[in-house]
Amino acid sequence: MKNSILKIKNQPNLVIGGFITAVIIFMALFAEVLSPYHPVNDADLMVSEEPPQISYLMGTDDQGRDILSRVIYGSRISLSIGIVTQLMNTIIGIIFGLSAGYFGKWWDDFVMGLTNIMLSIPSMIFALAIMALIGPGLINLFIALGMTNWAYTCRITRSQVLFTKSLDYINAAKALGYSNTRIMFTQILPNILGPILVIGTLGVASAILMEASLSFLGLGIQPPDPSWGGMLATAREQMFTAPWLSIFPGLAIFITVLGLNLFGDGLRDILDPHSYSKIK
Repeated sequence: MKNSILKIKNQPNLVIGGFITAVIIFMALFAEVLSPYHPVNDADLMVSEEPPQISYLMGTDDQGRDILSRVIYGSRISLSIGIVTQLMNTIIGIIFGLSAGYFGKWWDDFVMGLTNIMLSIPSMIFALAIMALIGPGLINLFIALGMTNWAYTCRITRSQVLFTKSLDYINAAKALGYSNTRIMFTQILPNILGPILVIGTLGVASAILMEASLSFLGLGIQPPDPSWGGMLATAREQMFTAPWLSIFPGLAIFITVLGLNLFGDGLRDILDPHSYSKIK
Protein backbone atom coordinates (compact mmCIF):
# COMPACT_ATOMS: atom_id res chain seq x y z
CA MET A 1 0.00 0.00 0.00
CA LYS A 2 2.77 2.38 0.99
CA ASN A 3 4.71 1.55 -2.19
CA SER A 4 1.61 2.19 -4.30
CA ILE A 5 1.16 5.64 -2.76
CA LEU A 6 4.82 6.43 -3.39
CA LYS A 7 4.46 5.35 -7.01
CA ILE A 8 1.51 7.70 -7.49
CA LYS A 9 3.29 10.60 -5.80
CA ASN A 10 6.31 10.09 -8.05
CA GLN A 11 4.11 10.36 -11.16
CA PRO A 12 3.23 14.04 -11.78
CA ASN A 13 1.58 13.12 -15.09
CA LEU A 14 -0.81 10.78 -13.29
CA VAL A 15 -1.61 13.31 -10.55
CA ILE A 16 -2.08 16.32 -12.84
CA GLY A 17 -3.89 14.37 -15.54
CA GLY A 18 -6.11 12.67 -12.95
CA PHE A 19 -6.99 16.02 -11.38
CA ILE A 20 -7.90 17.60 -14.74
CA THR A 21 -9.94 14.54 -15.73
CA ALA A 22 -11.76 14.54 -12.38
CA VAL A 23 -12.63 18.24 -12.77
CA ILE A 24 -14.01 17.67 -16.28
CA ILE A 25 -16.06 14.68 -15.10
CA PHE A 26 -17.38 16.71 -12.15
CA MET A 27 -18.30 19.55 -14.52
CA ALA A 28 -20.17 17.14 -16.81
CA LEU A 29 -22.04 15.40 -13.97
CA PHE A 30 -23.19 18.62 -12.32
CA ALA A 31 -23.71 20.78 -15.41
CA GLU A 32 -27.19 21.87 -14.29
CA VAL A 33 -25.83 23.16 -10.99
CA LEU A 34 -22.67 24.80 -12.33
CA SER A 35 -24.18 26.51 -15.38
CA PRO A 36 -25.46 30.05 -14.69
CA TYR A 37 -27.82 29.88 -17.71
CA HIS A 38 -29.51 27.30 -19.88
CA PRO A 39 -27.21 26.59 -22.85
CA VAL A 40 -30.01 26.71 -25.45
CA ASN A 41 -33.16 28.36 -24.11
CA ASP A 42 -31.59 31.40 -22.44
CA ALA A 43 -30.89 33.28 -25.67
CA ASP A 44 -31.17 37.07 -25.86
CA LEU A 45 -30.22 38.87 -29.06
CA MET A 46 -29.96 42.10 -27.07
CA VAL A 47 -26.73 40.79 -25.50
CA SER A 48 -25.33 38.89 -28.50
CA GLU A 49 -21.54 38.72 -28.87
CA GLU A 50 -20.94 40.43 -25.53
CA PRO A 51 -17.29 40.17 -24.38
CA PRO A 52 -16.43 38.45 -21.08
CA GLN A 53 -17.83 40.35 -18.10
CA ILE A 54 -19.27 39.74 -14.67
CA SER A 55 -22.68 38.66 -15.97
CA TYR A 56 -21.16 36.46 -18.68
CA LEU A 57 -17.73 35.25 -17.58
CA MET A 58 -16.88 33.89 -21.03
CA GLY A 59 -19.04 36.26 -23.02
CA THR A 60 -22.01 35.42 -25.25
CA ASP A 61 -22.36 34.01 -28.77
CA ASP A 62 -24.18 35.43 -31.78
CA GLN A 63 -27.52 34.24 -30.36
CA GLY A 64 -26.93 35.85 -26.97
CA ARG A 65 -26.32 32.52 -25.21
CA ASP A 66 -23.87 32.25 -22.35
CA ILE A 67 -20.65 30.62 -23.58
CA LEU A 68 -19.66 29.38 -20.11
CA SER A 69 -22.93 27.44 -19.82
CA ARG A 70 -22.47 25.98 -23.31
CA VAL A 71 -18.89 24.96 -22.54
CA ILE A 72 -20.01 23.26 -19.32
CA TYR A 73 -22.82 21.36 -21.05
CA GLY A 74 -20.48 20.61 -23.95
CA SER A 75 -18.26 18.65 -21.56
CA ARG A 76 -21.16 16.26 -21.00
CA ILE A 77 -21.51 15.59 -24.71
CA SER A 78 -17.77 15.28 -25.34
CA LEU A 79 -17.13 12.95 -22.39
CA SER A 80 -20.13 10.74 -23.13
CA ILE A 81 -19.09 10.37 -26.76
CA GLY A 82 -15.44 9.77 -25.82
CA ILE A 83 -16.21 7.17 -23.15
CA VAL A 84 -18.98 5.29 -24.99
CA THR A 85 -17.21 5.13 -28.34
CA GLN A 86 -13.91 4.09 -26.79
CA LEU A 87 -15.74 1.43 -24.77
CA MET A 88 -17.16 0.10 -28.04
CA ASN A 89 -13.71 0.14 -29.63
CA THR A 90 -12.20 -1.59 -26.60
CA ILE A 91 -14.79 -4.37 -26.58
CA ILE A 92 -14.30 -5.01 -30.32
CA GLY A 93 -10.51 -4.93 -29.95
CA ILE A 94 -10.53 -7.27 -26.95
CA ILE A 95 -12.80 -9.83 -28.62
CA PHE A 96 -10.76 -9.88 -31.83
CA GLY A 97 -7.35 -9.72 -30.15
CA LEU A 98 -8.17 -12.27 -27.44
CA SER A 99 -9.57 -14.83 -29.86
CA ALA A 100 -6.85 -14.28 -32.49
CA GLY A 101 -4.02 -14.67 -30.00
CA TYR A 102 -5.57 -17.69 -28.30
CA PHE A 103 -6.78 -19.72 -31.27
CA GLY A 104 -4.18 -18.61 -33.84
CA LYS A 105 -4.10 -20.30 -37.26
CA TRP A 106 -6.39 -18.92 -40.01
CA TRP A 107 -8.42 -16.82 -37.57
CA ASP A 108 -5.28 -15.02 -36.41
CA ASP A 109 -4.28 -14.36 -40.03
CA PHE A 110 -7.74 -13.01 -40.83
CA VAL A 111 -7.89 -10.71 -37.78
CA MET A 112 -4.38 -9.40 -38.34
CA GLY A 113 -5.16 -8.74 -42.00
CA LEU A 114 -8.30 -6.83 -41.01
CA THR A 115 -6.32 -4.94 -38.37
CA ASN A 116 -3.67 -3.94 -40.91
CA ILE A 117 -6.40 -2.62 -43.20
CA MET A 118 -7.89 -0.56 -40.37
CA LEU A 119 -4.48 0.83 -39.45
CA SER A 120 -3.76 1.77 -43.06
CA ILE A 121 -6.85 4.02 -43.18
CA PRO A 122 -6.73 7.14 -40.99
CA SER A 123 -9.49 6.94 -38.38
CA MET A 124 -10.76 10.41 -39.26
CA ILE A 125 -11.13 9.50 -42.94
CA PHE A 126 -12.98 6.32 -42.03
CA ALA A 127 -15.28 8.19 -39.63
CA LEU A 128 -15.92 10.90 -42.23
CA ALA A 129 -16.89 8.26 -44.78
CA ILE A 130 -19.31 6.60 -42.36
CA MET A 131 -20.89 9.92 -41.32
CA ALA A 132 -21.25 10.99 -44.94
CA LEU A 133 -23.00 7.69 -45.64
CA ILE A 134 -25.40 7.53 -42.69
CA GLY A 135 -25.71 11.26 -41.96
CA PRO A 136 -25.05 13.48 -38.91
CA GLY A 137 -26.52 12.91 -35.46
CA LEU A 138 -25.59 11.63 -32.01
CA ILE A 139 -26.41 7.95 -32.59
CA ASN A 140 -24.65 7.95 -35.96
CA LEU A 141 -21.65 9.57 -34.30
CA PHE A 142 -21.51 6.73 -31.77
CA ILE A 143 -21.58 4.21 -34.64
CA ALA A 144 -18.91 5.99 -36.68
CA LEU A 145 -16.45 6.57 -33.85
CA GLY A 146 -17.18 3.26 -32.12
CA MET A 147 -16.05 1.21 -35.12
CA THR A 148 -12.94 3.04 -36.30
CA ASN A 149 -10.33 2.88 -33.55
CA TRP A 150 -10.25 -0.70 -32.27
CA ALA A 151 -7.15 -1.87 -34.15
CA TYR A 152 -4.62 -0.67 -31.54
CA THR A 153 -6.49 -2.42 -28.72
CA CYS A 154 -6.67 -5.57 -30.84
CA ARG A 155 -2.92 -5.63 -31.49
CA ILE A 156 -2.01 -4.96 -27.86
CA THR A 157 -4.43 -7.64 -26.64
CA ARG A 158 -3.18 -10.21 -29.14
CA SER A 159 0.47 -9.63 -28.24
CA GLN A 160 -0.30 -10.01 -24.53
CA VAL A 161 -2.30 -13.19 -25.14
CA LEU A 162 0.52 -14.76 -27.18
CA PHE A 163 2.82 -14.34 -24.19
CA THR A 164 0.32 -15.26 -21.48
CA LYS A 165 -1.29 -18.38 -22.99
CA SER A 166 1.90 -20.42 -22.60
CA LEU A 167 2.27 -19.75 -18.87
CA ASP A 168 1.88 -22.53 -16.31
CA TYR A 169 -1.42 -21.37 -14.80
CA ILE A 170 -3.05 -21.45 -18.25
CA ASN A 171 -1.82 -25.02 -18.78
CA ALA A 172 -3.17 -25.89 -15.34
CA ALA A 173 -6.57 -24.43 -16.24
CA LYS A 174 -6.62 -26.55 -19.41
CA ALA A 175 -5.73 -29.64 -17.39
CA LEU A 176 -8.65 -28.91 -15.05
CA GLY A 177 -11.00 -28.97 -18.03
CA TYR A 178 -11.76 -25.25 -18.29
CA SER A 179 -13.43 -24.28 -21.57
CA ASN A 180 -11.62 -21.99 -23.99
CA THR A 181 -14.07 -19.17 -23.31
CA ARG A 182 -13.57 -19.49 -19.55
CA ILE A 183 -9.79 -19.50 -19.92
CA MET A 184 -9.81 -16.43 -22.16
CA PHE A 185 -12.15 -14.31 -20.06
CA THR A 186 -11.37 -15.45 -16.50
CA GLN A 187 -7.70 -16.45 -16.65
CA ILE A 188 -6.05 -14.43 -19.45
CA LEU A 189 -8.05 -11.21 -19.71
CA PRO A 190 -7.79 -10.10 -16.05
CA ASN A 191 -4.00 -10.40 -16.26
CA ILE A 192 -3.57 -8.27 -19.38
CA LEU A 193 -5.92 -5.40 -18.52
CA GLY A 194 -3.09 -2.97 -17.66
CA PRO A 195 -1.98 -2.12 -21.23
CA ILE A 196 -5.58 -2.22 -22.45
CA LEU A 197 -6.59 0.30 -19.79
CA VAL A 198 -3.84 2.67 -20.92
CA ILE A 199 -4.85 2.39 -24.59
CA GLY A 200 -8.48 2.96 -23.59
CA THR A 201 -7.67 6.14 -21.64
CA LEU A 202 -5.70 7.59 -24.53
CA GLY A 203 -8.47 6.50 -26.90
CA VAL A 204 -11.03 8.62 -25.03
CA ALA A 205 -8.93 11.71 -25.75
CA SER A 206 -8.66 10.71 -29.41
CA ALA A 207 -12.43 10.18 -29.64
CA ILE A 208 -13.11 13.62 -28.14
CA LEU A 209 -10.82 15.21 -30.72
CA MET A 210 -12.51 13.31 -33.55
CA GLU A 211 -15.97 14.32 -32.31
CA ALA A 212 -14.89 17.96 -32.17
CA SER A 213 -13.48 17.68 -35.71
CA LEU A 214 -16.64 16.08 -37.11
CA SER A 215 -18.85 18.65 -35.36
CA PHE A 216 -16.62 21.41 -36.72
CA LEU A 217 -17.24 20.03 -40.22
CA GLY A 218 -20.99 19.88 -39.60
CA LEU A 219 -21.19 16.07 -39.42
CA GLY A 220 -21.33 15.68 -35.64
CA ILE A 221 -23.64 17.15 -33.01
CA GLN A 222 -26.11 19.48 -34.68
CA PRO A 223 -27.05 22.97 -33.45
CA PRO A 224 -28.42 24.19 -31.13
CA ASP A 225 -27.03 21.41 -28.89
CA PRO A 226 -23.80 22.63 -27.26
CA SER A 227 -20.75 20.89 -28.69
CA TRP A 228 -17.21 22.23 -28.44
CA GLY A 229 -16.51 21.45 -32.08
CA GLY A 230 -19.82 22.92 -33.16
CA MET A 231 -19.12 26.08 -31.17
CA LEU A 232 -15.79 26.43 -32.96
CA ALA A 233 -17.51 25.97 -36.30
CA THR A 234 -20.01 28.77 -35.66
CA ALA A 235 -17.23 31.05 -34.38
CA ARG A 236 -15.15 30.92 -37.58
CA GLU A 237 -16.59 34.09 -39.04
CA GLN A 238 -16.18 36.04 -35.78
CA MET A 239 -12.66 34.84 -35.03
CA PHE A 240 -11.22 38.39 -35.16
CA THR A 241 -14.25 40.46 -34.19
CA ALA A 242 -15.29 38.23 -31.25
CA PRO A 243 -12.33 35.95 -30.45
CA TRP A 244 -13.83 34.69 -27.17
CA LEU A 245 -16.33 32.65 -29.21
CA SER A 246 -13.54 30.31 -30.32
CA ILE A 247 -10.99 30.74 -27.51
CA PHE A 248 -12.99 29.15 -24.71
CA PRO A 249 -14.31 26.05 -26.55
CA GLY A 250 -10.81 25.58 -27.97
CA LEU A 251 -9.31 25.78 -24.47
CA ALA A 252 -11.88 23.26 -23.22
CA ILE A 253 -10.85 20.77 -25.89
CA PHE A 254 -7.14 21.41 -25.27
CA ILE A 255 -7.35 21.04 -21.48
CA THR A 256 -9.53 17.92 -21.62
CA VAL A 257 -7.35 16.12 -24.17
CA LEU A 258 -4.20 17.19 -22.30
CA GLY A 259 -5.56 15.87 -19.01
CA LEU A 260 -6.57 12.52 -20.51
CA ASN A 261 -3.22 12.12 -22.26
CA LEU A 262 -1.30 12.93 -19.09
CA PHE A 263 -3.48 10.51 -17.15
CA GLY A 264 -2.89 7.79 -19.74
CA ASP A 265 0.87 8.39 -19.71
CA GLY A 266 0.88 8.21 -15.93
CA LEU A 267 -1.07 4.96 -15.96
CA ARG A 268 1.34 3.50 -18.49
CA ASP A 269 4.32 4.37 -16.32
CA ILE A 270 2.81 3.11 -13.07
CA LEU A 271 1.62 -0.16 -14.63
CA ASP A 272 5.02 -0.83 -16.23
CA PRO A 273 6.99 -3.00 -13.81
CA HIS A 274 10.28 -1.85 -15.35
CA SER A 275 9.58 1.78 -14.47
CA TYR A 276 10.08 1.28 -10.75
CA SER A 277 13.24 -0.56 -10.12
CA LYS A 278 13.83 1.94 -7.28
CA ILE A 279 11.34 3.70 -5.06
CA LYS A 280 12.78 6.32 -2.77
